[in-house]
Amino acid sequence: MKILTLNCGSSSVKYSLWEVEENTNLKKELCNGIVERIGLENSYVRHKIPKKDEAKLSVDCKTHEEAIKLVFDLLEDKERGVVKSLEEINAVGHRVVHGGEKFRCSTIVNEEVIKAIEELSPLAPLHNPANVSGIKAAMKMLPDIPHVAVFDTAFYTELPPYVYLYALPYEWYEKYGVRKYGFHGTSHRYVAKRAAALLNKELSDVNLITLHIGNGVSVTAIKKGVAYEHSMGFTPLEGAIMGTRCGDVDPGAVLFVMKQENLTPDYMNEILNKKSGLLGITGKYVDRRDILKAAEKGKERAELAIKMEVHRLKKFIGAYAAVMGGVDAIAFTAGVGENSPFYRRKICENLDFLGIKLDHEKNEVAVGGREMEISTSDSPVKVFVIPTNEELIFVEETIEVLNKLKTNKS
Repeated sequence: MKILTLNCGSSSVKYSLWEVEENTNLKKELCNGIVERIGLENSYVRHKIPKKDEAKLSVDCKTHEEAIKLVFDLLEDKERGVVKSLEEINAVGHRVVHGGEKFRCSTIVNEEVIKAIEELSPLAPLHNPANVSGIKAAMKMLPDIPHVAVFDTAFYTELPPYVYLYALPYEWYEKYGVRKYGFHGTSHRYVAKRAAALLNKELSDVNLITLHIGNGVSVTAIKKGVAYEHSMGFTPLEGAIMGTRCGDVDPGAVLFVMKQENLTPDYMNEILNKKSGLLGITGKYVDRRDILKAAEKGKERAELAIKMEVHRLKKFIGAYAAVMGGVDAIAFTAGVGENSPFYRRKICENLDFLGIKLDHEKNEVAVGGREMEISTSDSPVKVFVIPTNEELIFVEETIEVLNKLKTNKS
């Protein structure tokens, strides 16, 4: 069985094709890639077959439908393809960022599901519309196979009400669904499963703190294998400081500036999502590598940005260890989490009182996609670097939905 995964962003389509042995459930990635800058100038695609050189091709790609068509053409290309015909593909797993309270697990896509995802777009305006565009394009080109929606928010459906509700008028929750939802769910789920395996324990037997640190940043507390707390909220704005997103702020400050500057809600939304975070602090940088270089040159605002981000992440680790009554391991993932020894060292610094002891030599070599433990042998709390693999979760969720379909039919 072959399963295609599609992860459609506002200007990109990330894809991978997997072969799954139905009896053993062994999974092998046949290829992966990404179409970048959809609808923009200088769009391109990177296409990679394992153990072969990556191909980077300039393309003219104005819409998600064109991007999906490009992906399908590459899959069956005589030189770079991995299938003789698209008919070899048995199912497609689609990432969908926001499922609200309606979708508590992955589901087969139909017209009703598409409509519901579209109705949730105000909760994830940068993501859900792109997700839907990709789903529609793929279903148009592959109409006779199952398409499965895998929701980021589904990982957080077990959050208790005292965690997910805000101290706001309760009717806002009843009328508009204003509550904490949670994001990066597929990433945190994958990392949690791998961390439990590295501890040689069942996931249901461990307490974990997973830190997804990329341009977007989120922290999840996983208590006895179930998501218990999460840094993001009603939208991906809440929580940690991010590349261009503000994270936690006093809403009174936002209201004050809106009144002083006579700003519309839409304009303030643009500022909070795209002009805040590390960019807002430094006035110039989003990439942590650029910020580190600037800090080394004595740029005060770059130094400040680093200290602010590290401080905020330390707070989450301490708070989450407290609300879970202890933690067995913490795990770093995503671009910065996987590849920055500096940030991992600073975040773990002075956390010995929690039982977190970093092995600095191991930490320095844990880069470039290496999964490894970076804590000392006597550290009560283990520290891991675990490269995320959301695509594998998409595959596993798609298989689970298909198996349920078979069971129901029988």
